[in-house]
Amino acid sequence: MLNPYLLRNELHLVAQKLLKKGYVLDVKEISSMENYRKKLQIETENLQFKHNSLSTLLKQSKDNTNQRLILKNTLIESSKNLHNLKIQLNNLKEKIYNFSMCIPNIPADDVPEGNSAIYNKTISYWGKKRKYNFIIKDHVEIGKKFQELDLESSAEISGSRFVVMRGKIALLHRALIQFMLDLHTLNHGYIETYVPYLVHPKALYGTGQLPKFSNDLFHVTILNEKKYILIPTGEVPLTNLVYNKIINENDLPIMLTAHTPCFRSEASSYGRDTRGLIRLHQFDKVELVQIVKPNKSMEALEILTNHAEKVLQLLDLPYRKILLCTGEMGFSSIKTYDLEVWFPAQEKYREISSCSNMHDFQARRMKARYKKKSEQKNFFVHTLNGSGLAIGRTLAAILENYQHADGRVEIPKILQKKYMQGLEFIN
Repeated sequence: MLNPYLLRNELHLVAQKLLKKGYVLDVKEISSMENYRKKLQIETENLQFKHNSLSTLLKQSKDNTNQRLILKNTLIESSKNLHNLKIQLNNLKEKIYNFSMCIPNIPADDVPEGNSAIYNKTISYWGKKRKYNFIIKDHVEIGKKFQELDLESSAEISGSRFVVMRGKIALLHRALIQFMLDLHTLNHGYIETYVPYLVHPKALYGTGQLPKFSNDLFHVTILNEKKYILIPTGEVPLTNLVYNKIINENDLPIMLTAHTPCFRSEASSYGRDTRGLIRLHQFDKVELVQIVKPNKSMEALEILTNHAEKVLQLLDLPYRKILLCTGEMGFSSIKTYDLEVWFPAQEKYREISSCSNMHDFQARRMKARYKKKSEQKNFFVHTLNGSGLAIGRTLAAILENYQHADGRVEIPKILQKKYMQGLEFIN
């Protein structure tokens, strides 16, 4: 959530910046609530002061006197009024809090302004697109030819947007997970973490998926009515590891990685990318999360994005790096880079990783702080996350980019010996 100070003291500036994200802040509503809160706060404080004074006078009064009886009755009435005022104030504070939880983060100043992908800024290209002297197939055709990508069986079992993998393609899927985890832990310094796939709603409020994106999530209710939600990304449990924590300054940065399945209803993407591995209800991802000091978060975003890029470079997959415009960014982000890998059969780049700096937005929602030794005070940490990478899309990109005229698919060299049992081709 945003710093309450900004909403109280720089409201119109905040509204202007949020407009760049396509969000219209109801200035009148929040101003009205804030003004009423101040009024109630003053009334409560004044009544509390009077109540305390009456309590002191009552203690000093003599027993069984008329004055004591009057003071006692006045104090009882004061207690009732004070109790009612506090209820009103707390209810209003909760209303303001719930309102604030629906306000997105403010974009950074260097983010290009725009409301669609055409305003995204291309930062760089990497790799050479392969040339083919034959009619190329997409990853679905290739997988079906090998009889190792089975969308029909998954549809019978679970419906659309699921997949069954077998044989060498299933092996490649597992190999990619192991390769990415090894790279990020051994070379990039992340700590491998195993996390729950079912979380309480408060975890998704912490990272910002709730309350706005409830329809994109899979909700699970157990018989005793305890509610869980299947994680849409490993970002949720990893980032929530610092929920309501005060971290020692010397323990920062915290760098975590995890392989998890991800579950998304894709309600907001109905009808889009219904073919193949691009947009599934259940898919796997290796997630990267960093918890850092405030003055390090922009530098950390560049580093984290480079870590995701390294996966594509070692797999020799052509890609481009995009700086998202204000209207394309996520709810919690102040700045986001997308990595888009080349899909030759589609003749287009497709997102394979999204790397974001959330500033203190998630930390405020989670009450995640660190103790600064020099000042003996607690400050909000900054949180970052990114895909390192999405496994299914990486697999699909390999099938398309590494296909040969004879129908075989070459396995990237870095995977062959260590991760693919010495296999050089899928055929």
